[in-house]
Amino acid sequence: MTDAAGLAARGQIPKPDKPSLEELMANRNVAHAVRVALIAAGAVSTAAYAPGVLAQDTELEEVVVTGSRVKRIDTALQEQVKAWRLFPVVEALQALRGVQQIVAVTLVTEVGDLTRFDTPRQLMDYLGLVPSEHSTGERRRQGGITKAGNQHARRVLVEGSWAYRYPAKVSPAIRKRMEKVPKSVQDIAWKAQVRLCRRYRHLVGRGKNPNVAVVAVARELAGFLWAIAQEVKIAA
Repeated sequence: MTDAAGLAARGQIPKPDKPSLEELMANRNVAHAVRVALIAAGAVSTAAYAPGVLAQDTELEEVVVTGSRVKRIDTALQEQVKAWRLFPVVEALQALRGVQQIVAVTLVTEVGDLTRFDTPRQLMDYLGLVPSEHSTGERRRQGGITKAGNQHARRVLVEGSWAYRYPAKVSPAIRKRMEKVPKSVQDIAWKAQVRLCRRYRHLVGRGKNPNVAVVAVARELAGFLWAIAQEVKIAA
């Protein structure tokens, strides 16, 4: 079976450099802000993040339906990440369809510098989005995805991939995000739209379950994330 642990043991997935104290604190603060925003948006359970803080269902419902609170948290998150060393990557990834602020920040917070992976395949492996393999003699059989790596990053990437159910189109919101990034990043983002929207329709047209099709799209989307990260310069 191919998984992140096995690849790391064989030296195929590079280990990230040891972060400084300032970087650790920055990542911790950003990660906390992300999870608070996800709770407010109803994307994750409060029980998984802060047991007992919002124990009552009525309280959780109040958080989910309060749009103003979600907007305030999103704004606070936006201000928080601007001072982050990896903010240029966060901004560039948002040129992709389905990768808005919370998705981009979560991915970079949980995975780190995407350029530490030598190939897109390594990032896909790390996220647990590649099929598992079972071999017996000369027979080779593929199973479900390995689900190795960081589950928070994998979950938001799969959720974002549902946006590719629809035909490729640059909406006003995406156009606004694209205006902030270089032309090379815009080209990669559009290429991703064309390919992944077609990929989803092709898989569903062949009778694949939509959930399976979206996971396949998420796997390829990880490759486009990697490609965009190569175009961004990060301050040392």
